[in-house]
Amino acid sequence: MPDRNITVAIICGGPSPEADVSRLSAGRISPVLEKNYHKVVTLELDERLPANLLRHRVDAVFPIAHGPVGEDGCLQGLLEVMGVPYVGSGVLGSACAMDKVTTKRILQAAGISLAKDCVVNRNTPLKECVDICMATLGEQVIIKPLAQGSGIGIQFANGAGELSKRLASGFEKDEQLLVETVIHGREVTVGVLELETTEVLPTTEIITPDNAWYDYTHRYTPGLSKHIIPARITEQQRQRVQEIALQAHQLVRCRDISRSDFIVPDDGEPIFCEINNLPGMTPTSLFPDGARHAGIDFEQLICRLIDNVVQRHKGRDKNDYWPIPELDIP
Repeated sequence: MPDRNITVAIICGGPSPEADVSRLSAGRISPVLEKNYHKVVTLELDERLPANLLRHRVDAVFPIAHGPVGEDGCLQGLLEVMGVPYVGSGVLGSACAMDKVTTKRILQAAGISLAKDCVVNRNTPLKECVDICMATLGEQVIIKPLAQGSGIGIQFANGAGELSKRLASGFEKDEQLLVETVIHGREVTVGVLELETTEVLPTTEIITPDNAWYDYTHRYTPGLSKHIIPARITEQQRQRVQEIALQAHQLVRCRDISRSDFIVPDDGEPIFCEINNLPGMTPTSLFPDGARHAGIDFEQLICRLIDNVVQRHKGRDKNDYWPIPELDIP
């Protein structure tokens, strides 16, 4: 039996636009952890976090702070320095997964099908940005911040006039933007759960009323989206998206959990969109649904993740590494 006589901290909030969503996730996993572990504390991702982790003598952390600082390697780096084990990807995997362009370049090198894109910079004249995108991508494009989740900052443009306005708006918030050609098809997502063994979860198709964009409101408002499991795609496409999800998880250096998003055309190869290295745990979140359809209920999912982290930390011997020669320094 795993040692559950421990103190577990849930870390949420922070400066990200997704802070409120992360608190929703925290509120959902807190009762599960309180039921199964000796002590559970919920901590905000702020300047008091290091002191609070020490004060509560935290043994393991479930980070659920979505977006920049919480999900991009910053929080993970702090926990590494403090020697506190945590659920999810390490510093490198978190940083790579959070940056959409870095993720795409890693997977591009592996031959995975991706939407054609341009990365444009605020310092480049706006007309030049528009001309480059139009020449490379065509009329219909989607504009994305490089390091945001939950559909935050996503814009669509059709033609040079709209593109110019959308880029100008995006550059007010971000120095760089990712512009991609629009791909039409079903929105499908696939989770990867890495515990004693690595399991690829069932495919999930996301549908919204009137085929609306799956934006922040549709993601987190009950009733404004529907999850169809398994996704209504061909068997060949199902196998392919699951293969790519596992490949992305491994190539980007994710750990424990990840969720990869795809656009799947009616015919042909699925197009990889992005990877989420710290999937949400809200009542409308996708990852828990996929796990449930794989026979892993929510309580089991959360507890197995914590137990796995504790076991991994116990198995780490800091002295069991390459021997360092002694230096004869006068």
